[in-house]
Amino acid sequence: MRMDGSWRLCDDGIIRPVFRAAVLDRNGRPVTTYFLADSGADRTTLCAEFFAELALKPNSDPSNLAGVGGAEASVIVETAIEISRDAGGVIAIKGKFAAFTDPVALDMNVLGRDITNLFTLILDRNSDTVCLLGPGHRFIVVES
Repeated sequence: MRMDGSWRLCDDGIIRPVFRAAVLDRNGRPVTTYFLADSGADRTTLCAEFFAELALKPNSDPSNLAGVGGAEASVIVETAIEISRDAGGVIAIKGKFAAFTDPVALDMNVLGRDITNLFTLILDRNSDTVCLLGPGHRFIVVES
């Protein structure tokens, strides 16, 4: 399976690798958003604004999630993230994900290694490629 992302111009004027995905809200309805493909992030994290939109009930008491900017308040939520496959349909990844509670902690959702390690992640700006490869797909590096 293959799931394609894109290099997208973000609100701050910087082009970043992202995946368009849907996250199930409190009522099980999919809400579409973008996730930054972050090969350095340990876990997938929802920004506070999107977390509030989903109205998900936290599974944990507030704790701190640390990153480059320091430690910020976060909670754990249980939901599913759905990413479209190139051959049609979606892959649903169910799990417990972090969500920031402070709106200034993170300005966009992050797809971390808890999900990307399940696939081969390709981030290639020169060839305009952002994708996740699963069983049935592989890549080969060739000298040009």
